Amino acid sequence: MKLSGAEIIWECLIREGVDIVYGYPGGAILPFYDAMSKYPQVHHVLVRHEQSAAHMADGLARATGKVGVAIGTSGPGATNLVTGIATAMLDSSPLVCITGQVASPLIGSDAFQEIDITGITLPITKHNYLVFDIHDLAYTIREAFHVARTGRPGPVLIDVPKDVQNAKIEFEYPEGEIVLPGYHPPKEASTSALEAMLRMIGEAERPVILAGHGVLMSGAMREVLEFAERTQTPFALTLLGKGGLPEIHPLSLGMMGMHGTGYANLAIQNADLLLAFGMRFDDRVTGNLKTYAPNAKKIHIEIDPSEIHKNVRADLPIEGDLKTVLNQLLPSLSPLEHKSWLGQIRDWMEDADERDIVNQDVGERLFAAHVIHDMWKATGGDSVVVTDVGQHQMWEAQYYLHQNPNTLITSGGLGTMGFGLPAAIGAAMGLKSSNVWAIVGDGGFQMTMAELATAVQERVPVKIAIMNNGFLGMVRQWQEFFYEERYNATPMYAPNFVKLAEAYGIPARRVERRHDVIPTVEWANSITDGPVLIEFVIEKQDIVYPMVPAGADLHAMIRRPLPEKNSV
Repeated sequence: MKLSGAEIIWECLIREGVDIVYGYPGGAILPFYDAMSKYPQVHHVLVRHEQSAAHMADGLARATGKVGVAIGTSGPGATNLVTGIATAMLDSSPLVCITGQVASPLIGSDAFQEIDITGITLPITKHNYLVFDIHDLAYTIREAFHVARTGRPGPVLIDVPKDVQNAKIEFEYPEGEIVLPGYHPPKEASTSALEAMLRMIGEAERPVILAGHGVLMSGAMREVLEFAERTQTPFALTLLGKGGLPEIHPLSLGMMGMHGTGYANLAIQNADLLLAFGMRFDDRVTGNLKTYAPNAKKIHIEIDPSEIHKNVRADLPIEGDLKTVLNQLLPSLSPLEHKSWLGQIRDWMEDADERDIVNQDVGERLFAAHVIHDMWKATGGDSVVVTDVGQHQMWEAQYYLHQNPNTLITSGGLGTMGFGLPAAIGAAMGLKSSNVWAIVGDGGFQMTMAELATAVQERVPVKIAIMNNGFLGMVRQWQEFFYEERYNATPMYAPNFVKLAEAYGIPARRVERRHDVIPTVEWANSITDGPVLIEFVIEKQDIVYPMVPAGADLHAMIRRPLPEKNSV
């Protein structure tokens, strides 16, 4: 069967199980788009900006576990994908991005809309390819999907010149195993490592599990929970680890780090053993490395060898797949108790509860913490929540308690404003679900709000909750604490979001009082045919507490004062 390069791309996508692609056409990718009508089994979504194509593919990937696919043309189409690719790279999300390129003879001549996209994306992809020969195209696509989804997942880019898309050859799909010299993701732990781990666990009096994104990536949710319950070890979650373990659990410490719970951070700083499961000791988790968990030995299980010893030196490093390693360990793991340690943690929890604004009477003033807490109650805590980046992201992490895997999707490593709405669209389409909420700020939402048109055109039943405080809130918070309240470039004008939504034909309401939160969320949940939007007008100068200043000791948290010292 003789096929063009463009048709070969479509054939390979189908064989990789792809049923949705997100993209934007242009000259250098036009042969691919011209062939699209021959492949109706793959649904193409026309985005309003290529950055959103990458975010939508990313949202789909995180929600479903499949490889997300984004398409762009050469030049600006390709460079517009870059932010989304970098977001996926830092959060280990499996993407394949396919870009058109100018014809092979023109490469290097500064032709119209030519850009070296493989050079640009080399530092932010797991791997990338420039395909000069149509005979290599099909195998390259197979290899790209294999690299994207195996080991530590990540984004892969394939750049295909226009003449390669137009060329024709007899097509035969390359079957067989993908073998890449030098690419052998580790799986099992050695017997000696397992024995050392068992010994360290048995000797510990104040252990803490640090559960990261790797718990979800490995599918090790059951194994980590079994480990925690058998050894009575409390667990703290990274931002991307949320959902890996049930947060309503007696052993849960909630989120750790810069805006983590006070008791999680105090537990880490007072621990004598840290069990780092699929996490990378990011600076937002550790604070000052010189004073981080000073009396704790560290066991680090991680599939990516480059992450071991990178930030925090491990006393016992184990390179391997977390699920595999724990399944090796569990048969030999004896039950343990840590009653005194858990009692100390309960004391810290009681202090945190007293400070928590959710437990304070603020009348009808609308604080974001109350909004998120009430949303959690109104949705039964089982929605998939996709956030943008900023204060609302941290409030979601603190007050929406996730019980199930892959129910929080957020930009952690890169902190990409504009991620929320498009990623939520991708998640809702991938899951074919009306149970996906985008929680966004007024700043990040305005970066990609053109995708409201995409949501309407595709009739995506995504629910959008805008936390509108009239500021770039997290930057304003830093200005309040560290820049003597010089609020330069943070007050932000916004349109009437309700009228904006209505202009797109989207049902919308505004909420300004707390007693309206739950009824309005329930109203939004009742709408399952297309998007719906709620604008929450919240307190302008609210603060995310606790906060560990950048580079400070993890226990040196700025905390909300106790109620008797502070009216709110």
